[in-house]
Amino acid sequence: MTEANYENTLRDLHTDQGVLRYHETGDGPPLLLLHGSGPGVTGWRNYRDNLDALSRHFRCLVLEFPGFGVSDPTDEHPMLAAPKAVRHFLTGLGLDRVDVVGNSMGGIVAANLAVATPDLFRRIVTIGGVGRNIFSPAPGEGINLLMDFTDNPSRESLLRWLHSMVYDPKVVTEEMIEQRWTQATDPETLAAARRMYSRKAMEAAMAAAAKSDQPPAWAMLHKITSPMLITWGRDDRVSPVDMALLPMRTIPNVEVHVFPNCGHWVMIEQKHAWESAVVAFLTRPDRDDTA
Repeated sequence: MTEANYENTLRDLHTDQGVLRYHETGDGPPLLLLHGSGPGVTGWRNYRDNLDALSRHFRCLVLEFPGFGVSDPTDEHPMLAAPKAVRHFLTGLGLDRVDVVGNSMGGIVAANLAVATPDLFRRIVTIGGVGRNIFSPAPGEGINLLMDFTDNPSRESLLRWLHSMVYDPKVVTEEMIEQRWTQATDPETLAAARRMYSRKAMEAAMAAAAKSDQPPAWAMLHKITSPMLITWGRDDRVSPVDMALLPMRTIPNVEVHVFPNCGHWVMIEQKHAWESAVVAFLTRPDRDDTA
């Protein structure tokens, strides 16, 4: 979809936690799309080019997480606000079970919700991010560049981070840089980002995790019972592909599709191949239907 479709598909949902904004297009079973994190990200920018293909089969609902400059802001850590927003959103629309696509942070949010509420999602698709580094250093190159930008925003640091997100640097256009810069440097959005991705916040989160008696999220992935498709870019420099090994081995009903010549944004760099794999997975008959 083009930018001309932006206003035509944008909706507001008023909740007791503020206004959640989302894009809606298409008919059919509901498909919730959850975006990733990073400077200037929105659900629209993550998925707008996929909506034409997906909306032929699904009622696409692209939720904008609080703290990223589209839905009302939040004083919480964005990662804590996101699952609450998903629950408020689905309740507000009267939906009790949906398919979900989650990119990076959005995939982590979806996986954590699937652990906590097994009946919430019929099928789950993730794009990178879910799991933990096994062979590669942690945090990855892209996360380090993200922290650099968050602590000291500049166009140069934004460009370095954007290039770490992709295999082909031509994906990063002047229009993308300008849009991302404008949104990422909005004071409220930048403040929310610093609660999540400043080096101080990241170090505090790692220290808290080390002291916690709760198991890490990756250790709970085996509790996901919904069928799940993990998609990953082979050349991802943000969440290296070895992260997929643990969820591939521990989630009971999971498939993994790795796309070549592709960085973190699989739905953008391998658009047609990714759409084909996702539609095939989400429209495949349930096992009970083929018995």
